[in-house]
Amino acid sequence: MKSSGSKDTPPLTFPWNRQRKIKPARVRHWRRCLMKRALFICTRNSSRSQMAEALVNHDLGGKYEAFSAGTEPSSVNPLAIAVMKELGIDISHKRSKGLEEFSGQEFDYVITLCSQADEACPVFFGGTKKIHMGFPDPTATNGGERIETFREVRDQIRERVVEFLSAEFSSNRSGKGG
Repeated sequence: MKSSGSKDTPPLTFPWNRQRKIKPARVRHWRRCLMKRALFICTRNSSRSQMAEALVNHDLGGKYEAFSAGTEPSSVNPLAIAVMKELGIDISHKRSKGLEEFSGQEFDYVITLCSQADEACPVFFGGTKKIHMGFPDPTATNGGERIETFREVRDQIRERVVEFLSAEFSSNRSGKGG
């Protein structure tokens, strides 16, 4: 799926005026307005939150625009980059970001992925819904099992977070949620 920033975005037409073509920049603007925004927070913004951001942008790209930040940002873990590459998702260009970079922005969901971030962010300034979904820290594992731990956490994030947001989007679209 192409990102909303693609230069070859097809023109958007409205049912009441099928002849009128809308410029690609306007299409990208309206798509951004229709998409939900999610911010994933973890302590270092090195693994869990980076993987969550990438998975949501990959799997739910037309419905959500995901971002990630850390309470104490460091750098993106090379093993997180490796296990995402196994799925064909490249996060090698990503960088660890602090919460201050998102100051003044609004999000539909703010999701903390570790208990330390949950405690540090009891209320987030731009979140309509703050949710905690704890996942084990893959960096806490040592030795040869470490890459497997990253895979397990990646798969858990995809299962729980992507399924949750997909269900939320569907219930909001059908008028059941809020």
